[in-house]
Amino acid sequence: MTILEKLDNEIKTALKAREEARLATVRLIKSQVKNKEIELIHPLSEAEFLAVLSTMVKQRRESIDQFSKAGRTDLVVKEEIELKVIESFLPQQLTDAEVDAFIAQAVAESKAAGPKDMGPVMKLLKDKTAGRVDGRVLSDKVKAKLAVI
Repeated sequence: MTILEKLDNEIKTALKAREEARLATVRLIKSQVKNKEIELIHPLSEAEFLAVLSTMVKQRRESIDQFSKAGRTDLVVKEEIELKVIESFLPQQLTDAEVDAFIAQAVAESKAAGPKDMGPVMKLLKDKTAGRVDGRVLSDKVKAKLAVI
């Protein structure tokens, strides 16, 4: 079953259940996927699909921060609902212990000697943790780990 077929099935399910917020969000996801397919001129791979979803999650989190600062609780609630729906398509997020284990392994593999070696470590980690951990959290943890070395 392709990604678009899965999204179509989710749209049908949301229509039957009359879940307006879920329906709108799944349609938005489908739209973003179609746009990315047009841009790349080929159907999305699983990794590319996860990248689209990760971008959407990041946008929602930034919007929630901005709306919270502006005191727009109505829009915060809407964005949080969309965020939950989008995250339901992502794989299970890694725990802090799992992230720390991946970081230790990547530091050992890349033979990192300090903060200047953050690039190679992050490259290894991005491949291993794609879609399962927020990039900002990962970056902060790697900085902290490399600062101690």
